[in-house]
Amino acid sequence: MKIEKITSGLDSSYKHELKSVDERVQSSIKYISDDLKLDLDRLNLDEIKSITAKILDIETSSLKNDLGSLLEQKELIERNIEKKSQELQESKYEIFNALEDSLEDQKDTLSKLHQVKLQSIDLYDLLSEMVESAIISALEKDKDGDITQATVEAIKEMTYEAIKEGSLSTIRVRKILSTILQSAIDVAEATPTKANEILNATLKGMRSGLIRSIDVFKKRLTFMPVEAKHILIEDYDTIMEDLNQSDTLFSQVVQSKATQNSQETEKLLLEINKNMRYDLEELVHISKETTDLMRTRFSSFAKSAAKKADTAMKSQTAQEAKRMGKQALEIARAALDSAIKTAKDAIDKK
Repeated sequence: MKIEKITSGLDSSYKHELKSVDERVQSSIKYISDDLKLDLDRLNLDEIKSITAKILDIETSSLKNDLGSLLEQKELIERNIEKKSQELQESKYEIFNALEDSLEDQKDTLSKLHQVKLQSIDLYDLLSEMVESAIISALEKDKDGDITQATVEAIKEMTYEAIKEGSLSTIRVRKILSTILQSAIDVAEATPTKANEILNATLKGMRSGLIRSIDVFKKRLTFMPVEAKHILIEDYDTIMEDLNQSDTLFSQVVQSKATQNSQETEKLLLEINKNMRYDLEELVHISKETTDLMRTRFSSFAKSAAKKADTAMKSQTAQEAKRMGKQALEIARAALDSAIKTAKDAIDKK
């Protein structure tokens, strides 16, 4: 008997009115053996597969319809969220543009307003726009057919500025690098004749900006006074681990973006990344120097702090210490802000 006749019969004979799945499935098996007079043991693999697929399809059709409806709603909601997010950012830009026009003669106030703008507008949206604008500007000013140097310098500065004032955590640095690279990819795919130059320059600029950020962090460690150690120790292991894999992080960002874009872009990025592996030695070197400096300056302090903390938690005053901990942390964080500013001032004077 042809399998089409069996599955068609299952459709018409299925007992939807039965209350349980067991009852409905047993009824279908009974239909095959009793009504169609088929020996189940003699059915081949394809026939069993088709019968099972038909029963699954009948039983789950309602759930599939519900899921399809929810997915349509999800897509609509996501589009609306994206639209409203864009409108929100555009509204913020419009307001800041109006404020800047009103304060254009107040240079000091305008400078402070720009700082507020950077804090108020989504960092990654702003960063993406800056990268796109820089590359397009380099293309427009291109007279000698080589946009590489101008683009490298622009991307280097943007990478450095985006990373330098915050944490060197893997998640944050990955997001910044991914945002910069994706924006460059968008321009490269729109300008295929310059794609290789754009992507080459972008990766070189990202690498140089990351190296410079780590180097500045290392210099701050050198000048960081003792009161800042209390905060640094909290993230000691994380910072060490993230620095030790900075080259891997860089390559992972490139490979991830390669697979998320067109085949032409993927091929270009993977080839550039392959050719850059020796250039990443400087990144490995500066990261190692920084971790060595951290280990030398702070590891003994970390062990001492951990030992003291363990002793304190076992003492009779542990609960009181716990109660005071939140307040102490706030004081320590304030000390860190002051310490980092002191360190930056010392670097600037050198």
